[in-house]
Amino acid sequence: MKGARPSLGLIGRIAGIILLTVMMEFVVSTLLYERAGEFSIREDEARRLAEHLVIVHRLVDERAPAERPAIASYLSTDRYEVHWQRSAPERHMLSAELRQMRDQVVEWEPALASAGLQLQLASPVRNDSVAGQITLSDGTWVHFKMHGLVTGWGLQFNRIILALIPALAFAMLGGLLVRQTLRPLKTLSRAIESMGQGEHVVVQEQGSNEVRHLIRAFNRMQGQINRMIADRTQALAAVSHDLRTPLARLQLRLDGSSDTELRATSERDIAEMEEMIASVLAYLGGDADSEAPIRVDLAVLVTTLVDDMADHGHHVRYRGPDHLVVTLRPNGFKRAVGNLIENAIHYGKNVQVVLTTQPDAIELFVEDDGPGIPPESLLEVLQPFVRLDSARARNTKGLGLGLAIVLHMVEREGGTLLLSNRSRGGLRAQITLPRSQLVNALPRQQ
Repeated sequence: MKGARPSLGLIGRIAGIILLTVMMEFVVSTLLYERAGEFSIREDEARRLAEHLVIVHRLVDERAPAERPAIASYLSTDRYEVHWQRSAPERHMLSAELRQMRDQVVEWEPALASAGLQLQLASPVRNDSVAGQITLSDGTWVHFKMHGLVTGWGLQFNRIILALIPALAFAMLGGLLVRQTLRPLKTLSRAIESMGQGEHVVVQEQGSNEVRHLIRAFNRMQGQINRMIADRTQALAAVSHDLRTPLARLQLRLDGSSDTELRATSERDIAEMEEMIASVLAYLGGDADSEAPIRVDLAVLVTTLVDDMADHGHHVRYRGPDHLVVTLRPNGFKRAVGNLIENAIHYGKNVQVVLTTQPDAIELFVEDDGPGIPPESLLEVLQPFVRLDSARARNTKGLGLGLAIVLHMVEREGGTLLLSNRSRGGLRAQITLPRSQLVNALPRQQ
């Protein structure tokens, strides 16, 4: 036996994936932030701004006050705006980015430090322009603007974008790793669904310790269930043979009897016992049914049942499409619909079977005009071995398994069975199947 492979466990793996992605994102983001901080403004831009400001300071400072507005206008370009003013400008607290930008400019032209260089965003709305002031020797000021430079919030936005790129990349990487970790659970989920449909699927043990233990327990449980079903099927086959053998002997003895009345009475009892045995075997042996879903014309199946009942003198009619091809187990579903029609015939004089398609479902109604069922007993009658004494007389064959068998067959197809009393009297049995089982439908020809 192979030794257990070391594993962090499911929680440990997920925690490790999250920790790994967070650490990687932190390292890369830190490098990007440092890189962006070092180059918040390109060196050539800082140099050109420094040179332009030195020229502006010298030329404007040399002119008389009356000439300074004109020379400032002359020194303005598409990239730089220059204005001379007497009043002191409003001082602003420098952000980290603008302080770093000022240091870069002063590094190129140290004379600008003694000129009281100030920087701020030119507009709270636009973030691609920087404004500033430098003082002249007589205490007046030169105000300037530089366009086409992303600073302030724009730089922060760039940093956020730069940080989001690795964050999103590592989040996707973490998602892929978590998905890979949880993939065995998805395989197990599919196997459970297949098992619910009667298939036997052995799932390969893989993944973390917890997942492998879960898969191992599922495979073991599936084997036990299959053995139980096989044992029960074998027992039911033996019981069916042992119960029908004495009934066959009784029937042979009755065939030789000359007492007509005794023979008729006994034959009715034998027929009822046969039906009881058949219903019990059908109910208890349902899980062992190996019938596979196939394409079936449900409209034709229902019409065949209705026509057969009508041929025996019962008032049964069908309303619905001529053809409705669906995917289901034909024998089991035919038995379910047949039970409903026989039940409706027993308690009502007129029976109607309606087949319709809805946007999200396929619906089959079996309606009769009998006494109905007390509202408080509508769910109770779906339980096995339940028979009512009030609304529906206790003069029926079987053991009260007819509706339970119908419910089992319908649920096996992924559908639902609903019983309700009609407003005009009688019972309505409604079978609802998923629309996904529909292949195609053709309207009924009038």
